Amino acid sequence: MLDKLAEINNHFEKLTHELGQPDVVQDQERFRKLSQEHSGLQEIVECYRSYLEIQQEMHDNQELAYAKDEDPEIREMAEQEIPQLSQQLEELEKQIQLLLLPKDPDDSRNIIIEIRAGTGGDEAALFARDLFQMYAHYAEGRKWRLQLLNESKNDLGGFKEITFSIEGKDVFSCLKFEGGVHRVQRVPKTETQGRIHTSAATVAVLPEVEDVEVEINPGDLRIDVYRSSGPGGQSVNTTDSAVRITHIPTGLVVICQNEKSQLKNKAQALKVLRARLYEKELEAQQSATAEQRRGMVGSGDRSERIRTYNFPQGRLTDHRINLTLYKLEEILLGKLEQVIDPLLSHHQAELLKAS
Repeated sequence: MLDKLAEINNHFEKLTHELGQPDVVQDQERFRKLSQEHSGLQEIVECYRSYLEIQQEMHDNQELAYAKDEDPEIREMAEQEIPQLSQQLEELEKQIQLLLLPKDPDDSRNIIIEIRAGTGGDEAALFARDLFQMYAHYAEGRKWRLQLLNESKNDLGGFKEITFSIEGKDVFSCLKFEGGVHRVQRVPKTETQGRIHTSAATVAVLPEVEDVEVEINPGDLRIDVYRSSGPGGQSVNTTDSAVRITHIPTGLVVICQNEKSQLKNKAQALKVLRARLYEKELEAQQSATAEQRRGMVGSGDRSERIRTYNFPQGRLTDHRINLTLYKLEEILLGKLEQVIDPLLSHHQAELLKAS
């Protein structure tokens, strides 16, 4: 392990040197990539250097504790510090093991989230709105930037579907396990007899990709423009600014209508299309390792029921890790780390076990 850490430390120092070179600073794209790599290694390098310092301190204390010609008081002090230093080394070892786990190459990416109302009609659309607001509150708390890309509302103000992007540090790593079927159990506002209904919404979490990573042939696209519409189909714009792009080879359809500019809506639609095509390619690559992925937190399949939100009991249950929390109101207000942190810990534990 120490040999591997020494290699990482050497590479980190090389990156530090490169980032200070004038030719690198002037090349913005190269500087950005090197900065990202440098930033990604910083935590593990700091842990490694702390480990070496404490290891040296431990060695010095052991020599003092067993030196017969040393002052008895100094020997006693050195001996007393050894268990504490030993514990610090143990904690750093665990932290380093986690940092050395294979990283998901998409973890540092921004994301696009698509939420669609499932079974349950108007109630499912209202639940889709609740999920959007939960992610919006969570993003706000993390100082991430959320941008609405497309929405289709029902007459009650719920979302039949909504697409939005979130930009910030390590967004995908935090929210990548949110994809799947979210189920809600509650008494709908339209229910007169107080009966609990079960509805659902699906969430897809797509890593955002650069233009150069997913090449789209313009000849493979059918682009239609029309006027944006609101609940009930009424027009909310006087110009043909809404854009629908169909990717003919795959049949994927993306609609964006939230910007007043047709060009901006087209750019946003292409961004979503790229993310979907990237996800499709990843699914094909990962099908060979489906069994291994199924043993982790979840397969990422958006048809998999992952979570239940029970309003009468104020309960949230994540079925993948058998996590139950009676803090539903808090979580819907954006305190999502209470669910996300256990999911990430479970995933890391599974990776450690597998390695």
